[in-house]
Amino acid sequence: MDDIPRIQRMIAVLWPSFIMAGVATILFFTAFDPRDFLITTRFAELSRLGAYSIGFFLFWLLTASSCLLTCYFQRPCQD
Repeated sequence: MDDIPRIQRMIAVLWPSFIMAGVATILFFTAFDPRDFLITTRFAELSRLGAYSIGFFLFWLLTASSCLLTCYFQRPCQD
């Protein structure tokens, strides 16, 4: 794993998680309106675009952590 450049390892985590965050955002916000979630919070004045953006970045964080854990557990165990 040491022979793979660091930027390539970062892209191997960030790019798939970016794609899956986009898919998750589309599917989630097709079924749910962000206004329904925000109306009872202190962020009720937030626009739909703002809610979509925050949702996308939260999905990206979730999927990136999943990809990162997959890469971490792929490494061989030390003797």
